Amino acid sequence: MGQAARIGEVAHATGLSIDTIRFYEKQGLLKRSPRTQGGFRLFGAGDVETLKFVRKAQELGFSLNEIRELLILRAEHVPACSHVKELLDQKLAVVEQKIAELQNLELSLKRALRKCKRELKTETPGHEQCCPVLEEISRAARRDVRHGNSNLLFGRLPEPQNRC
Repeated sequence: MGQAARIGEVAHATGLSIDTIRFYEKQGLLKRSPRTQGGFRLFGAGDVETLKFVRKAQELGFSLNEIRELLILRAEHVPACSHVKELLDQKLAVVEQKIAELQNLELSLKRALRKCKRELKTETPGHEQCCPVLEEISRAARRDVRHGNSNLLFGRLPEPQNRC
């Protein structure tokens, strides 16, 4: 890419869409680009580097506000390693929490699937109308309502008939 590039060339070079580049510019993550007489935006090599920095920071899970902060630290050339480390520690804690939640979800789904498979193997007449997973979810929902863990506007729900 030469000295000044149009937005399409920059989009290709950075892997970002034209709309994303415009959005970043509006959000202040990228300085306002000069324009040609025809109104086309012109970007320099520094702009391309900044856009690649933003993209990589997003891949690490940083929000746009956090990226804005990182760009300021980067532009001021101040020692910011401890601050960046703190941000990374926070990101890692969030990722670890999400992993734990996903592992719990995986276990729950596997348990529910085993129940479904076990029920489908039984020869009980009408078993297609009685799903143990749906029954368990219903019981848990009723428990939540009784213990005030619900935002229901209708108050307590009537106990459904046990179909199993």
